[in-house]
Amino acid sequence: MSSNSMWRKSSYSGGGANECVELAVRANDVGVRDSKNPDAAMLRFQRTAFGSFINELRNGADPG
Repeated sequence: MSSNSMWRKSSYSGGGANECVELAVRANDVGVRDSKNPDAAMLRFQRTAFGSFINELRNGADPG
């Protein structure tokens, strides 16, 4: 995933929020990075696994 990927910040991140992550969604994977330090290491997930994780959170599952 390159730095020229389309990174998006959550709409829940307010103007002064300091705890933001950004996502870049591609055909087969999703990148997650710290918006304050975009050049640092990022996490990469298979798109299907990340989708399942988000659905579990929406349904109230405990991610731990």
